[in-house]
Amino acid sequence: MVLSDRSITEALATGRLVIDPIGEDAVQPASLDIRLDRHFRVFRNHREAYIDVREHREELTEGHEIQDDEPFVLHPGEFVLGSTLERVKLADDLVARVEGKSSLGRLGLLVHATAGYVDPGWDGQLTLELSNVATLPIRLYYGMKIGQLSFQNLTTPADRPYGHPGLKSRYQGQSLPTASRIYRDYEQRD
Repeated sequence: MVLSDRSITEALATGRLVIDPIGEDAVQPASLDIRLDRHFRVFRNHREAYIDVREHREELTEGHEIQDDEPFVLHPGEFVLGSTLERVKLADDLVARVEGKSSLGRLGLLVHATAGYVDPGWDGQLTLELSNVATLPIRLYYGMKIGQLSFQNLTTPADRPYGHPGLKSRYQGQSLPTASRIYRDYEQRD
């Protein structure tokens, strides 16, 4: 079952859920609002002929930071990585789903392509997969409400929550938008 505002507030009070810093009026009827940080990873378009998932290509993306009131312009068809302002920490019996704000979706902004699931045991800022499917550029700002998290209890605590040494979790503790680390699957085989 999806947690209600009462259950979210209880999880925050007991430490099963940590959101830091939490925004004013962040708790909604069945979700919690998350905001956009100032850091982005942008693809270096037209410099590479392809993306090979087996290769570690640090130069494929580069970091970009905006100031307090400076817009980040997301052009039509563009895909960038952003980050939540909030650090999110989940207990080992709690999962979250990242969803976009409907008002932004109506402008053509998508906040995740496939990574909308947050595992039990997660701790860190969330990387957002931002896409503009509109025909006009969209200006994004530091601190704006960018999405929402909904939460569900597991039937039992996870035996191996995210970050467990046996899982080789790739992104635990991240504090900036983090590029794909799928290449590590292929390094382990070699």
